[in-house]
Amino acid sequence: MSAEPVRDVPETPHDASAIGRSGANGAADLTADGLDRLWAPHRLAYVQTEAQSIDPTGQRCPFCLGPDGAGNDLVVARGDRVFAVLNRYPYNPGHLLVCPYRHVADYPDLDADETVELARFTQIAMRAIRATSDAHGFNIGMNLGAVAGAGVAAHLHQHVVPRWRGDTNFMPVVGRTKVLPQLLEDTRDLLGKAWVQV
Repeated sequence: MSAEPVRDVPETPHDASAIGRSGANGAADLTADGLDRLWAPHRLAYVQTEAQSIDPTGQRCPFCLGPDGAGNDLVVARGDRVFAVLNRYPYNPGHLLVCPYRHVADYPDLDADETVELARFTQIAMRAIRATSDAHGFNIGMNLGAVAGAGVAAHLHQHVVPRWRGDTNFMPVVGRTKVLPQLLEDTRDLLGKAWVQV
């Protein structure tokens, strides 16, 4: 079996029009790097919006609503300076966000006490998730700024995403559907109980 030569652009691009990734002529929009481009001009509002507690749609920051309990029923635990809340649009079951109460966008802007409590809450989140679901691993991190992929760029939040062997399958890739086996409220209740025990 001979190896195929590497091409900058495929001779026959695959049909991406069914998922909205087509160029002007309906063919896939592929460039020399071989990557498809998904044009999402609706996200421009996030890129152009300055850090503030009002998002581009005029809604208040979702993380500024959570600490006092008003407007957010998915808070798992509250500390002195940060809180843990379930992601309303989770990558996996148990996907938590650790957020400072203070509306701050950049990690270096956290004060020393916020930094320490954010780290401690991340550790507790991992322990609580392991205790309730036996996660095999975690993705932990922050997307700082809209250019880095932050959906809510004006309010720093750390993702704690549990992972399991085989947790990716054809559903999100082919069916563009994420299967979540548990309601968010039930996950919140389980994690809340485990939080005080770990």
